[in-house]
Amino acid sequence: MASLAEIRARLAAADNKQGNQTSGGDNAIYPHWNMNEGDSATLRFLPDADNSNTFFWIERAMIKLPFNGIKGQMDSKSVQVQVPCVEMWGDTCPILTEVRPWFKDSSLEDMGRKYWKKKSYVFQGFVRENPLDEESPENPIRRFIMGPQLFNIIKASLMDPDMEELPTDYSKGIDFRVVKTSKGGYADYSTSNWARKESALTEAEQKAVDSYGLFDLNDFLPKKPNEAELGIIKQMFEDSVDGKAYDAEKFGQYFRPSGVQLPDTGNAKTVAPATAPAETNQTTATETAPVETANTTEAVAETPVETPSVDTSGGQRAEDILAMIRSRQK
Repeated sequence: MASLAEIRARLAAADNKQGNQTSGGDNAIYPHWNMNEGDSATLRFLPDADNSNTFFWIERAMIKLPFNGIKGQMDSKSVQVQVPCVEMWGDTCPILTEVRPWFKDSSLEDMGRKYWKKKSYVFQGFVRENPLDEESPENPIRRFIMGPQLFNIIKASLMDPDMEELPTDYSKGIDFRVVKTSKGGYADYSTSNWARKESALTEAEQKAVDSYGLFDLNDFLPKKPNEAELGIIKQMFEDSVDGKAYDAEKFGQYFRPSGVQLPDTGNAKTVAPATAPAETNQTTATETAPVETANTTEAVAETPVETPSVDTSGGQRAEDILAMIRSRQK
């Protein structure tokens, strides 16, 4: 288990690195976004089972690809597919490689935000005070999927020198209180905070840790795309920018929207999970919190993002748009 000092050092190093850069469900998941306005839930975080993880969370980054319906289906509604951004693994993301320069052109900024990666953070722990009327899973160790607003509160507190103990310490840890209010018509979690007093795990909580063990948070990252799948992601991105409909025959073996069945082509490839409707976080347009895993789809919410209204149904093809952007770079 990493110490608080190690966590602070890693957070500070990450901040410095960023500053130098150019600009379905599993009931183990606790749905804090379903709380009523004015409600709060008390959580107790636990460490990652993976001792090599300095933090007690793991970051995920997904990209939404919107399509104008489904090819071959009359009057089909717009759909979207979520794909993993391979920057999670330190690789070059083909979508972000194209999108980053768009922010240098004011006429393309909205389009850039539309295709930017959406971050979320996976934690685990106990729900000590629960305002929701829900059936709890047999294993009381829950997973928490949080957007940047809540994560930034957690991160800022960890960097506070007044916090002397690691929040996940079994004997001297502290609880985190998620408070749901509203701002501008959207859910707001800015008043969430840490408890003032330390507390040890209860006998029942310690027994649960001993009996069930901790989750390895890496298990809740999406499957890393291989070279062929990266090629498919790039084709999907170009079709999306072009305003085309989703082609199930072309892409269904790899990535699918929610509710779209795999075409019967006789092939038996592994299919990425369907994308479930996800509530999102309004903190910034470039950091929302819908998430998807290799073995389950999880909806996470904080507040809806105001998606820029961009008309991609016109006559310009994706390659024409991309060619225009590349020429402007030159």
